[in-house]
Parts: sequence; structure tokens; C-alpha cells
Amino acid sequence: MDQNTDWDVVVVGAGPAGLTAALYLARYHRRVLVIHDGKSRALRIPLTHNAPGYPDGITGIDLIARMTEHAEKYGAEMLEMCVSNIRRADGAFIVSSDGQPDTRARGVILATGIFLNEVDLSRDVHEQAIKDGVLRYCPICDAYEHTDANIGVLGCDSNGAAEALFLRQYSDRITLMPLSHPELTASEQAQLDQAGIKVAHGALTKLTPHSDRIEVALEGQQEASFDVVYPALGCSPRAELGAALGLGLTDTGCLPPEAVTKSAVEGLWAAGDVVEGLDQISVAMGHGALAATKAHNWLREQDGETLT
Repeated sequence: MDQNTDWDVVVVGAGPAGLTAALYLARYHRRVLVIHDGKSRALRIPLTHNAPGYPDGITGIDLIARMTEHAEKYGAEMLEMCVSNIRRADGAFIVSSDGQPDTRARGVILATGIFLNEVDLSRDVHEQAIKDGVLRYCPICDAYEHTDANIGVLGCDSNGAAEALFLRQYSDRITLMPLSHPELTASEQAQLDQAGIKVAHGALTKLTPHSDRIEVALEGQQEASFDVVYPALGCSPRAELGAALGLGLTDTGCLPPEAVTKSAVEGLWAAGDVVEGLDQISVAMGHGALAATKAHNWLREQDGETLT
């Protein structure tokens, strides 16, 4: 593969959003290159039951492998490297990575995703706890599997309270642990009380995952055991490339929703979790299809192939 070749579109990111965009663009007969760092959050999913068409669930690794194969079948090309900068020059986007030749493209779709703010565990222990199902970060994805379970929620202020109330629809055994800096308002506390959600205060001193449970030790509290713990610690959108190109960020640090179909920068779109909204596989796929179609039609307009 010659990176110096001009591409119609470079897609940055190889999660469900980026790979869907690549598939659509390839089937539009566009020259499309997917550049990714191999760190799609979807790769860490032990088993998802929210991906339509997989009633028995599918692992993130299998889903990404299938989607990659699908896009490559129609001509999309993949390149694993970390993009350090994207700039405009001579009517094109120049995609740069440290120690690698620059890549030129007429258009760019950013599908860079997010990083989760995680609990403090060693990498091996953390990933095993996710595989064992005792540590989960997405109630929308996984709460159904924890119906009637004993659920702990780690997180301060309204984020943790909102997550605890969401999970209350699945179980009546919910404990919110707002850690060392509880910032619950009187109204929020009243809502939690009314919902029957227990609140346990104290700094987190120890988190011990087992294959079938997870134990939580809070300062000044007796150690508690839960079937599953959901950290509600927020996330860090990988939006730096979009911000540097002139896309404004939302209050949560994400790229704006309108960037999927019409961004503030001509020839640039965004898709998936880096866009503010519902961080779900099906949403990411929809974003990818929309962004790819907008990019394709924009290229047609640039080439005088549409009605005026």
C-alpha cells in the first residue's frame, strides 16, 4: 500500500463506526483508508447482546474481525498506526503519524472513540474482572444480564446517582458509593431514598474482584460484596484531532452531534462515541453510514457529478 497516494477519504478509527463508514465508502467505489491504533473500545467487550443480529451475543473481538473482513472484501484498506496530527494543505487533508510517511485525503471521518475513566486495578486483574462479568462500565449494554443482582455503583456527584437510578429498573439491591467526595444535593439524596437505593460513604481503599463477585472496601465501612460493580467515573473523548481542525467541543468534551452529517469544517465528519450521544454499537454503525454517505455525496458535488 502506498500511503502517498491520494485517498478519497481517510477514516481514523477502526471500531464499529469507522468500519461501517469504510464499508459504505468502499461500496460507493471510493478509495478509502482506515487508520487506527488497535485500541478500539469494542475489542474489550467480552460478550455483547445489544448488537442486532446476534441473539446469543458476540465478543467484541469477533465483531470487529467480521466488520474488518467485510470492509476489506469491498476494497477498504487498513493501516495500524497512531495519528498524531491532521492539517489542511493545498485543498487536502494531510494525516501525519510520528515516524511514518504522511497520508493525503480529500475527506476525513473521525471515529476515534473515547477512553473510559477506570478504577485503579492492574491491567490483568481489570480485564479479567470484565471477562468474569463482575466489573461493568455500560449499564445500557449490560444491565439486563444483572437483573435482580446485588449491584454496586462507584462514582461521585450526579453521575453516580443517575447511574444508580437507571440500574434500579433492573434490581432492588443497589448501593451507591460516591467515594471520598460526595456531592449529592438534598433533592438527589431524596430521590435515591425514595427509590430504595442505599448510599455508602467513604474513600475507596480496596477493590477485590473474584470470578463470581467483587468486594469493595470503603474507609470507615464494613467490606461489602457485590455480584457486579459499575464505575460511574466518566470518560475522556478522543476529540483532540477534531478540535485542532476547528470543530468545537461540547460541554462533555465530545465532538458535536451535527459533525456526523454537516460539520463546521468542509470535508470533515465524525462518527461513533467521540460524538456526543448514546455510546452504543448500533448508534456508531448508524453514524458511520451517515458520515460515509455525506462524504460520498460531498465528493460528487466537488467533482460536478450532482444536479445543480
